[in-house]
Amino acid sequence: MVRKEYSAGGVKHPFWFLEFKKAAILRDQGVTWEGLRTRSREENLFSAASPARAEMTCNTVEARMQTLPDSFLPMFVFGDPATQKLFCLLACMGNDTLFFEFVYEVIREKVQLGVNAFSDADIRLFFKEKQSQDEKVAEWTDATLKRLGSYYKNLLYEAGLTDHGKTERRYAKPIIDRELEYWMKDNGLQPMYAALTGEN
Repeated sequence: MVRKEYSAGGVKHPFWFLEFKKAAILRDQGVTWEGLRTRSREENLFSAASPARAEMTCNTVEARMQTLPDSFLPMFVFGDPATQKLFCLLACMGNDTLFFEFVYEVIREKVQLGVNAFSDADIRLFFKEKQSQDEKVAEWTDATLKRLGSYYKNLLYEAGLTDHGKTERRYAKPIIDRELEYWMKDNGLQPMYAALTGEN
């Protein structure tokens, strides 16, 4: 895993599972990133509302996907929908260090304590701690932090790991099969596995 600078830019980007799936299938078929970018521009590959949105979608999906080794592609293509969404979530975590740390520090701790829910208060506490540790995060407004919290909740919901509670979300620890578990550990993604499952 590569640690990236903290960013609040993710609030502009949805989970984009269908777009991620389309790109992964084409990549598995041998289509290059340049080919995907061209098709996004010329064919509106991701059904975006505008050329600017199409470029943003393609760039974000590419950035997320490139945080995973290409060996994930055949596993994704032949995986069930739950596994495919999990790969999409892993890519989101790989591309957004602050989101990964939220899952690792909040969700993992809850699972370890046997608690299957987290609240808006947990999210606020997480950001408060980050603001005390990082000057950049300390400058973000309350409105930005609230949007980020909503973004994090949405990613986990779209991945199928939480319900849609308003102030508290129930977390369902994913069932990760042995093949995927070994793949994650062999490819340096042990911290993500620990974050999602609560294991060490």
